[in-house]
Amino acid sequence: MVRPDFQTPPGTRDITEPDAGRVRRLVEVFADEAVTAGFGQIVTPMFEDVGVFVRLGEASDVVSKELYSFKDKGGREIALRPEFTASVCRAFAQHRPLTPWKTWYVGSGFRYDKPQKGRYRQFEQVGAEVVGSHDPDIDTELIALAWRFFRRIGLADFTLVVNSLGDAGDRPRYQAALTEYLEANRSRLSEQAQKTMVVNPLRVLDSKRAGDAAVAAEAPVMSDHLSPEATAAFDRVLAGLDTLGIDYRVEPRLVRGLDYYTRTTFEFVSHSLDAAQNALGGGGRYDGLVEALGGPPEPGVGFALGVDRTLLACDEEGVFTPADDTVAVWVVCTTDDLAGLEAVEELRSSGISAGRAYDGRSMKAQMKAANRSGAEIAVIIGSQEVEAGTVAVRTLRDGDRSGDQQQQVDRRDLVKKVRSLLP
Repeated sequence: MVRPDFQTPPGTRDITEPDAGRVRRLVEVFADEAVTAGFGQIVTPMFEDVGVFVRLGEASDVVSKELYSFKDKGGREIALRPEFTASVCRAFAQHRPLTPWKTWYVGSGFRYDKPQKGRYRQFEQVGAEVVGSHDPDIDTELIALAWRFFRRIGLADFTLVVNSLGDAGDRPRYQAALTEYLEANRSRLSEQAQKTMVVNPLRVLDSKRAGDAAVAAEAPVMSDHLSPEATAAFDRVLAGLDTLGIDYRVEPRLVRGLDYYTRTTFEFVSHSLDAAQNALGGGGRYDGLVEALGGPPEPGVGFALGVDRTLLACDEEGVFTPADDTVAVWVVCTTDDLAGLEAVEELRSSGISAGRAYDGRSMKAQMKAANRSGAEIAVIIGSQEVEAGTVAVRTLRDGDRSGDQQQQVDRRDLVKKVRSLLP
């Protein structure tokens, strides 16, 4: 077998039908939920000034190891976006829309990460952000948006885990207690975790390495160091989730993988996927990020969901299966004129999906193509039909391919007749 000269780079793949159609449907469902909740779409550039993403925190692997960065032809330091929140906050700082600004997005992110099942170096995300309000009810509404989306596509075997990372003033108190604990247990930590704790000890709690996880399980918790204001805000979020009937588990050691989060943080975890790769997505508050990107001191909160992981979870639960995107009608034309082209265009213009064969194939070959297409109906045009101003309409449903249901129809009534036969 001859191999192509070029193939997809490591960590990337081509998405073809029916998978591409499935992704498209998933995005349509998310968009519908977001618009219903009053969110408008934003489309940000795939690349930004590298400084936009450095604000995510240099202790983060996303910045220190996984960023695709380069110099462009103008000598500017550019990076492909590894996530969307920083770009959304940069857009807010640049354009200053009215607050609260509610926006949703879909698109590709890029991280130089080890390719794994459900994790690619180019990946698709959907998400939503709200900039300009401290109200914890917005945190709850965002969680509810993601919850409704998962439920709508059929997922049931997942858990929402929530935590509070406190305000900026709470961090130093907690970090001091955590650092003291980690120093006392340094010998139990991986080499990477020992390096991470020097820059940002909270990130050690996010390590998935077995030894690190054991240390993290015994570490001090943030909830013991929250200010009264942060505690009240978190209690309001939990009360909101209770009111909406959304199940959750408070996880005191939950931290997100980026350094900008404050107060509410949350994650959706699938029970049908391997534990090491079971996060479907999550988010939280980032009340200082807009200001760090040159904007006013506006608070923000948002989330992102991984499309690939979500679809893997759907596969495991047997929900949101690929749709049948076959055409409804197949036009068979054996004449040399443009009757077949005209019939296909008329059907499509009327909103009826239609296909046809090409290259002057025989009637027999075209009928085989019609049966393989999965179409419900064949529209047959031969020289006799053209002369009489008619078309032959034949049903192709399973068990009814003998032609007994073929009818001659006035050409002008083609669309009307086809519509009457379609389910």
